[in-house]
Amino acid sequence: MDNESALIFDHAIRTANILVEMFGVNCEVAVHDFSSLESSLIHLSGTVTGRSIGSPITDLVLEQLQKNVVTDYANYKTVSQKGSVMKSSTVFLKNQKGEVLGALCINFDISNMMQMEGVLKDFITFEEDKQQKESFHKDVHEVIHSMTQQALDKYYKPPALLETDEKVEVIRELEAKGAFLIKGATEYAASVLGVSKFTIYNYLQKVRTDASFNSK
Repeated sequence: MDNESALIFDHAIRTANILVEMFGVNCEVAVHDFSSLESSLIHLSGTVTGRSIGSPITDLVLEQLQKNVVTDYANYKTVSQKGSVMKSSTVFLKNQKGEVLGALCINFDISNMMQMEGVLKDFITFEEDKQQKESFHKDVHEVIHSMTQQALDKYYKPPALLETDEKVEVIRELEAKGAFLIKGATEYAASVLGVSKFTIYNYLQKVRTDASFNSK
């Protein structure tokens, strides 16, 4: 890690610590280093989501990274694996060249506050156009499994029995969500769909060729 990157992450970590110190036990701030998406969580203040250092990146962030221009997200609604409702925000960390190095993610558990909605209504109001689905996993395999299952849910038959065009659509959805930025995603998709990893590469080539053609 170069000096500029080290300084950026140092600022992010100190910011994470001070935010949790300021807002208390219902606040969690995570710092992610995108040099290793499979274990991107390098610092965690607070314990709202139950994750630990070395946990993978979330599916929402992966989907952002797949886009040409990443966008910071503020005040969106998420739900932890324990069912806690959270108010979340994600800020992407960039160097002077505009390269995305990581992210600082804030999660604030508002479950108790929602019971006092009359008093705190203004605080817990979400903007409809900022409702996002984001999952928090402790293992990178859970990330791939979850994203693959979401893509398969629309088909009412075993994955291995899908028609070729249906399998291509599954790969198209996984590609759009950034699943293949994770190491091992190709092999996992191949095992679930009952094809070889080389077949997945062929599907990916078709999907990416179609995307390139449609963008022109």
